[in-house]
Amino acid sequence: MDKYIIKNGKKMKYGYTTGSCAAAASKAAALMAITEKKVDFVRIHTPKGWDLDIEVKEYEIKKDWAFCAVQKDAGDDPDNTHGIFIHAVVEIIDEPKIEIKGGVGVGVVTKPGLSIAPGNPAINPVPQKMIQKEVSEVLPKDKGAIITISVPKGEEIAKKTFNPRLGIVGGISILGTSGIVVPMSEEAYRESLAIEMKAAIYENPEKLILVPGNFGEDLAIHYYHLPKQKIAKTSNFIGFILEKCVEYKVKKVLMIGHIGKFVKLAGGIFHTHSKVSDGRIEILAANLALMGAPTHVIEELFECVTTEAAIEIIEKRGYEEIYEKLCNKAEERCTIRVHNELEIGVIMFGMGRKILGQGQVAKKLLEEFKNG
Repeated sequence: MDKYIIKNGKKMKYGYTTGSCAAAASKAAALMAITEKKVDFVRIHTPKGWDLDIEVKEYEIKKDWAFCAVQKDAGDDPDNTHGIFIHAVVEIIDEPKIEIKGGVGVGVVTKPGLSIAPGNPAINPVPQKMIQKEVSEVLPKDKGAIITISVPKGEEIAKKTFNPRLGIVGGISILGTSGIVVPMSEEAYRESLAIEMKAAIYENPEKLILVPGNFGEDLAIHYYHLPKQKIAKTSNFIGFILEKCVEYKVKKVLMIGHIGKFVKLAGGIFHTHSKVSDGRIEILAANLALMGAPTHVIEELFECVTTEAAIEIIEKRGYEEIYEKLCNKAEERCTIRVHNELEIGVIMFGMGRKILGQGQVAKKLLEEFKNG
């Protein structure tokens, strides 16, 4: 990686995710298994649109089989997985399919509510697609591959993550929605977000669409057909970005985000990183109680480790009305945060980018934003 965020003359290097490492190791191993020749570097294409040339650190080649190891580079991000090795073993088969397995050091999902079903290795959907794409590009048409991803130090590193709390056991998750690690020096990162926001309001400073990350952006563009140039990201710094909106004279803000982050807004939490603040289940439980949910439903909710698991209970028990209530409360708390100087609409979605709820202001702003 040779890309940086620059702040006060200081270069802060981008890195790449465990998902990118797994894809690169898999592609290199597939190439070596097919050609029976060593590969020194392998190029992959990331969802962010950047190409990466990743070095092969270790390898072994046999007939129709190869092992490859690459090293995670988190750039200047304080990442627990920086420097670890991601391994891939690829076996070439005569059936044109690709099967991805988890080996030593890759966690196994044990509880519902995550993007991976219980019993499966914690290799998230985007990394799975990256692996499939990169390996399929080098396979002969009539061949397939069985790919096993492993992380030798994964079980040890997982103890420093939220995986045990989420019910992921035995190792780390293979993660990444963009394939790229953004340097997380908080001050520099917030500044870069503010710059992006300023660019989004350059032509029309009155209206802005805010999303925490890639999924919200995708929904805004492809589901609501909103203009990409009007979208800016907040990451976890929602309160900071709303205050910047006031500073830059924005008048109307439409926010689209996953319930896991936006439910916190309904409780008045504006820095949404789980290391700083949580309370997701508590906020859901309090609002369900206000709707008259019985004690046993609230108790079920407190067994959940994710909002996705909570959604299953909410919908099974017929309390879907809570989503709109939460959106309305989030709109109210956001407006209070900026002393009524912004008109703020909130839309929440869940797994699979399913729209869960829209606040009253959001419904109004959606029509305005679609009409220019």
